[in-house]
Amino acid sequence: QVQLVESGGGLVQAGGSLRLSCAASGSIFTIGVMGWYRQAPGKQRTLVATITSGGTTNYADSLKDRFTISRDNAKNTVYLQMNSLKPEDTDVYYCNAFVQRSRWDIPRNYWGQGTLVTVSS
Repeated sequence: QVQLVESGGGLVQAGGSLRLSCAASGSIFTIGVMGWYRQAPGKQRTLVATITSGGTTNYADSLKDRFTISRDNAKNTVYLQMNSLKPEDTDVYYCNAFVQRSRWDIPRNYWGQGTLVTVSS
């Protein structure tokens, strides 16, 4: 009943910028923490950034100076602004969110389908 739909991935040259979007839809009472993760084939999925409903952010240390996470609670959408992109940023990027579907439910974790970001040198 809850879906996370990502957009904004694609091909960009090193040094360029890209903005990813992820919109949550379906049965939603409240949304807690939302975040972005990334994963290369055969490797572990790792944290990029998270943001609480109140706007508190958390980043992977190596990305803090280049990436910015934000959200629009009215649109149930989280964004990831990526600047000064490097070839090593090439990955599938996944949206994640904790969603409480009703006042009688508990928060449950959901994943988006992933969007590919390719950075060429």
